[in-house]
Amino acid sequence: MFEEIKRLLIECANVDDQNIKPSAKLKDDLGIDSLYAVELILELETSFEIQMTWEDIQDLKTVQDVVDLVEAKLKEKK
Repeated sequence: MFEEIKRLLIECANVDDQNIKPSAKLKDDLGIDSLYAVELILELETSFEIQMTWEDIQDLKTVQDVVDLVEAKLKEKK
């Protein structure tokens, strides 16, 4: 799952792949601003066929938070 999220970060936000680690902070370490965040969320929803709410995404701070959220949403689908 991490590799898929990493690929989306590279594609959506032009993030350098060497900087993407589970502990990397989306804003501080990867420079993902609100515009990139919206694009990333839309891409995650499309790629994984999931729906996210504002409550789901407001506390996302790290790459691992994104991975955990996507995994949780995929489990809810089953």
